[in-house]
Amino acid sequence: MTDAADRIQETISANDVVLYMKGTKDMPQCGFSQRVAGVLNYMGVDYADVNVLADADIRQGIKDFSDWPTIPQLYVKGEFVGGCDIVTEMILSGELDQLFDDKGVTYDKDAAEKIREANA
Repeated sequence: MTDAADRIQETISANDVVLYMKGTKDMPQCGFSQRVAGVLNYMGVDYADVNVLADADIRQGIKDFSDWPTIPQLYVKGEFVGGCDIVTEMILSGELDQLFDDKGVTYDKDAAEKIREANA
């Protein structure tokens, strides 16, 4: 494993929920990252954010690590969940709630419901 892969593995092992994104959860620097961070923030999920723009090794490394070509990338309990489109579909279908329930991740169920209502 490369140094970047080791650091990625350590980060996703040490945190229940990790979002590899462009920018930070407080200041996303792309629309897709903003959408996923916005959903997690709104749902009150406690997650680690990793700014791939701050580290070229991680920016490429996360794509190699997951074999997924785009950022953002969401990990829950060490498992790659997906990018913006997948996370958006999962929140709208209720699958994200189910995943968080299954993995023991705390979130605001009412907020999740409100997102679905707003997008119905």
